[in-house]
Amino acid sequence: MQASHSPRYRMPRPGRPAALSALAVLLAAGCASQEPGSAAAPVPEIRPGILAGYLPAQARPDSLRLVPPPPAPGSAAQALDDEIARGNLPLRGTPRWQLAARDANLKFPQAADVFSCALDAPVSQEQTPRLYLLLRRTLADAGLSTYGVKDKYARARPFMVNHQPTCTPDEEAKLSKDGSYPSGHNAVGWAWALILAEIAPQQSDAVLARGLAYGQSRLVCNVHWQSDAMQGRIMGAAAVARLHADPAFRADLAAASSELADVRAKGLKPAGDCRAEREALTPPVRQAP
Repeated sequence: MQASHSPRYRMPRPGRPAALSALAVLLAAGCASQEPGSAAAPVPEIRPGILAGYLPAQARPDSLRLVPPPPAPGSAAQALDDEIARGNLPLRGTPRWQLAARDANLKFPQAADVFSCALDAPVSQEQTPRLYLLLRRTLADAGLSTYGVKDKYARARPFMVNHQPTCTPDEEAKLSKDGSYPSGHNAVGWAWALILAEIAPQQSDAVLARGLAYGQSRLVCNVHWQSDAMQGRIMGAAAVARLHADPAFRADLAAASSELADVRAKGLKPAGDCRAEREALTPPVRQAP
């Protein structure tokens, strides 16, 4: 059964030099230092609903220096990408497919709930405002870091090659104009997983596993290749490493950690169906022939 689809945000693409300069100003304006526990300063939007990151454009990791070219046509690496893509096609219509459709949504507040089950705690603007802000801002830092390579190679996505459905058909026209390599969703998801594993070390294995599954959802959806996902995670990790040098990020990280401790002390639990999520992410048991 096809899932219903709500509007989803794609990462804003860097454009002309003037647009990049304006973006850099917005990003810099959003990076004022904050003390842990203080009220978060207002953060500008770089497009409706998407907040500026912590890093100005020139401070973001450069994918052109960190990521190799995508696999060449006819190469062993492309053959592996093709094989993995074919292996995901039978998941269409399954609970894993439905979860992948939900994972595709980068729009807040829906996106804030992705890691709630792994954290065993709710994440929302009302209950964890600094953590919520942290996730919204780092979406831009990690996602935008992929566009140097995305724009240079403009790699075609799997559905454009195999002509099979995606789990977000309403996004296909936009995705076809947005390079597949590396995966921005994987950059964002892995950055979030690393950040959350740091503030919730007792749940780090569950959080990191969910971060990997979140990225693999893009393969289940038939919109990314495996190599896209792997190199997207490289950019997500690079973004987090650079973010740790930013005082505003560190302040929000400390505040988010305190918020999560308060939520746990109150015994608050995730609102979503964590059992269904676990079942969707559990591989089926293969019967012996």
